[in-house]
Amino acid sequence: MDTNIIHETALKVLAGTTSFPEVVGALLRAGVDYYHVDYVGRRKTYYGNDGAVVVTALNYEGLPAVESDFAPDRLKANLLDRPRHGQKYRDFTRRAMAAGVQSYFAFLRGKRVVYLGRQGDLHTEWFPGTAP
Repeated sequence: MDTNIIHETALKVLAGTTSFPEVVGALLRAGVDYYHVDYVGRRKTYYGNDGAVVVTALNYEGLPAVESDFAPDRLKANLLDRPRHGQKYRDFTRRAMAAGVQSYFAFLRGKRVVYLGRQGDLHTEWFPGTAP
């Protein structure tokens, strides 16, 4: 995997200067197969199709605790605000945690994101323009 592209992309995401489609394109070019965002551990782990692993920090200050109960309706509203209203990733992160998302996996080649709650709840969101 190209760790330089991964780290540059992670910094752009944290700064709110890149879109999700741009992130997906950059990470695929870097050799990332999927990545895991761990809100509790405050980190992102990228997994390459070559078996490599890269970890970056999710170092926003003032993030809330992850709510105990998963609220899929609040998560869906949050997901819609990113493309419609240009919501920054920092705000998306706070709202996802408030909706009970403890982590998520973004499967780049599988074109879906699976959100997980603290009690094993999950929600699958397909990339725009794709579906099973």
